[in-house]
Amino acid sequence: MIVNEMMFQTAAQNICEVGRFLYSKGWCPATSSNFSVRIDQDYAAITASGKHKGELTEEDILLIDLNGKAIQSNLKSSAETFLHTGLYQRDKAIKSVLHTHSVNATVLSRLYEKQGFIRVEDFEVLKALPNIETHETFLNIPIFLNTQDIATLSKEVDQYLDNNPHTFGYCIAGHGFYTWGNNLNAARRHIEAFEFLFECAILEMQLQCKSNAS
Repeated sequence: MIVNEMMFQTAAQNICEVGRFLYSKGWCPATSSNFSVRIDQDYAAITASGKHKGELTEEDILLIDLNGKAIQSNLKSSAETFLHTGLYQRDKAIKSVLHTHSVNATVLSRLYEKQGFIRVEDFEVLKALPNIETHETFLNIPIFLNTQDIATLSKEVDQYLDNNPHTFGYCIAGHGFYTWGNNLNAARRHIEAFEFLFECAILEMQLQCKSNAS
């Protein structure tokens, strides 16, 4: 095993920084959520299970191979590690995966669970996402059923992405949201864009309910 130690340390530092940012936004309460960064074609850095994401240190980040196995560490990675490694295995361009538990994503994923997707359209912020150059478009953000069978869920996500290759995020019903990017900053930008869209969707529903009630 040959891993660039400096690259791992840099990845760990950056993960800690993004954890503080996402926690400050209220998108990863308590010890929820998990974040990862690809080190090279064989390894990634990922947050250890049970760690407060607003208080991460480099000691809370572990090295894993792309089968999810911890390398020379007593730390335990999240049960959802395979959702990260599955993305890395399917696309070498993916360099970071972020998973959050915001209120908006969690509530919307429950509300639209039977529909199977959250639709957002005609928002300028859509252009913050890859391959979108106009607000005159829409996204159907897929929702997968919550399950403890992460291996099966990973296969479901993989199959969906085979059929919908321009997807850059998905929800797990009543659970949270996943997105990724070609670097950590891109993944964080995607989180911010999607969270804005989720908040707009909820606010629109609230205003429509008030309008219909008046």
